[in-house]
Amino acid sequence: MTPPYPFSAVVGLADLRLALLLNAVSPAIGGVLVRGEKGTAKSTVVRALAGLLPSVDVVAGCRFGCDPAAPYAACPDGPHEAGQDAVVRRARLVELPVGATEDRLVGALDLERALTAGQAAYSPGLLAAAHRGVLYVDEVNLLHDHLVDLLLDAAAMGEAYVERDGVSVRHAARFLLVGTMNPEEGELRPQLLDRFGLAVQVRAPREPRERVEVVRRRLAYEADPAAFAARWADADAELAERIDTARRRLPAVTLPDAELTRIAHVCATFEVDGLRADLVVARAALALAAWHGRDRVTPQDVRDAARLALPHRRRRDPFDAPDLDEQALEDALNSAPPPADPDGGDLGAPDDTDDRDRRGDGPDGGPGSGSDSAPERDGDGDLDGDGSGPDDGPDGPDDDGPDGGPGQGGPGGAVPDADGTPRRPVPHGDTRQRDGADEGRYASAGQQHAEAATPRRARLFAVKGTGEGAAGRRSPAYTRMGRTVGARVPGGTLTALHLAATVRAAARQQQARGRAPGGPLRLAAADLREPVRQGRESNLVLFCVDASGSMAARRRMGAVKGAVLSLLLDAYQRRDKVGLVTFRGGEAALALPPTSSVEAGAARLRELPTGGRTPLAAGLRRAAHTLRVERLRDPHRRALLIVVTDGRATAGTDPVGEAMRIADGLAAGGVSAVVVDCESGVVRLGLAARLAARLGAEHVPLAEVTAQSLAGVARRDRRAAA
Repeated sequence: MTPPYPFSAVVGLADLRLALLLNAVSPAIGGVLVRGEKGTAKSTVVRALAGLLPSVDVVAGCRFGCDPAAPYAACPDGPHEAGQDAVVRRARLVELPVGATEDRLVGALDLERALTAGQAAYSPGLLAAAHRGVLYVDEVNLLHDHLVDLLLDAAAMGEAYVERDGVSVRHAARFLLVGTMNPEEGELRPQLLDRFGLAVQVRAPREPRERVEVVRRRLAYEADPAAFAARWADADAELAERIDTARRRLPAVTLPDAELTRIAHVCATFEVDGLRADLVVARAALALAAWHGRDRVTPQDVRDAARLALPHRRRRDPFDAPDLDEQALEDALNSAPPPADPDGGDLGAPDDTDDRDRRGDGPDGGPGSGSDSAPERDGDGDLDGDGSGPDDGPDGPDDDGPDGGPGQGGPGGAVPDADGTPRRPVPHGDTRQRDGADEGRYASAGQQHAEAATPRRARLFAVKGTGEGAAGRRSPAYTRMGRTVGARVPGGTLTALHLAATVRAAARQQQARGRAPGGPLRLAAADLREPVRQGRESNLVLFCVDASGSMAARRRMGAVKGAVLSLLLDAYQRRDKVGLVTFRGGEAALALPPTSSVEAGAARLRELPTGGRTPLAAGLRRAAHTLRVERLRDPHRRALLIVVTDGRATAGTDPVGEAMRIADGLAAGGVSAVVVDCESGVVRLGLAARLAARLGAEHVPLAEVTAQSLAGVARRDRRAAA
């Protein structure tokens, strides 16, 4: 078996390594969320951590890994007697794949055996396998929301519950939770972000020297994994021993009132929701003190803990990237009031030791002090004092900026200001064209950037019919979760039982099976029925936006961008994939290929230039091509096309006719569409309404996209979704 890449051999990524080690010392911190661009060794580091965890004693024969010293009272394989035989095994690294089902995660009851043989057989899932080890979820942002809820609940409570068909099973599930994600592929909801204890942003090193060392070590590992692992075995063994020592020291570490007050002040200053942040910072600070061999928490421990625990909790807008202002954190730490006396007095300022620790020159080896008894990140980035050399430079907060988020150098290259205004508009032509009569002026048809209006709550637009796509919150679909609308013969393994339908199917056969009057119901496998549930699915929402000169007036284009941002926000909340096609001048472009990252869509939209002629047909043609390709990639995900235009077409020999013919083709292909009519002014041609009729689409004036008091529209939407 090929040994994993050694943890000590990882170059840089100091914050990530520290966050993982702290959770290894104190799993109560709540796990680590690792955000970063592709190819940054996120998975490699996580898999290497498992080799550092101490071995565990488990009850012999227990499928749930119970500790013989303190077995779980409700263990399905129990009850376990005191002094029962035990075996020693390594802590497990369990990986949860993106395509996992609920049954695979929490386990499943064998309903067929239960009903036909009278045996309540339970097969444990991945949560049971991860007990007292590491549960690793790669691409956690792509995991279905209900699965993320389940594993985070189990991680928080230390228990997993299976409630199904009147049978309850629960077992212990305490594990170190690690999730990795690429922000370009979509963000987690703020509620789920908050459930991860610590969050770390990683990126590949930009220094050539560090990149060379990364490649050198990786090539050496691939050439001879065993020899490479042997070279770093002593360093890994030292880290493993240090984790074990810190675990034993942790219960004796104290948190002074001064530092507890500092934690509360910092969390209140940054306006984080709830009290989970305070608890996580306190637990992380205690683990830091234990890791560094101290018996009390210092201000530096609080500083480092807050830097890892707060960034992802400050996300207010779905288009915001998690970040933390280092200077604001420093100011909040330094301005913390003295702790309050329980009797109403003032306990005064922290003692001199705390002041020295805050400056980094304390006697107990705080971060940056260079103490041999508490090795940390030194000037060469050697986080653990393992002698890994000067090429182990940290990829710390000064080097790690959020990737791909709006306002942070997103995929489009231009960096908008905080208010959405791009910083570098690029000139593109000087053609002028008459805009709508309501503007009362000529607008430049050259490239312009209009500031988007503030997003608001958008109307619900849904795909026609009932699909079978991934669970979400937009269109009606047959899903694994939702209200029961019928029953059917199971196509595979029975995982949920429709009891009434099963009894009805069996009732017809009771006489033939010789059931005695008043005797028990005689069941056969052919009687079993599973429920058909209807819920909602996520969709691909493809925006086709007119960016031509007829839309170029800043006031109107700002309203258009605000409406599309509102629809993007709605897509984020409903867990959709989004794509963006724009058309202007003489061509159409796929500005954003379909992705789960609505942040990328917002960034592209904010920097969208306008001007030039109106190639409506080209825009519809590009949208049709994009939908065909995505249907091949993901045939179960239905699409909703949202065309944002005033309906004018000025490019080509027969611009309007060609656009209408393409619209007919889209309608014939069963594409669900919405036309957002941006036409304004006294004289209106009604071209967008004609386009909607040819598409078989709903025609919505721009002003109604975010209307929030349209009772009639709301009732119509509810009827359509029923």
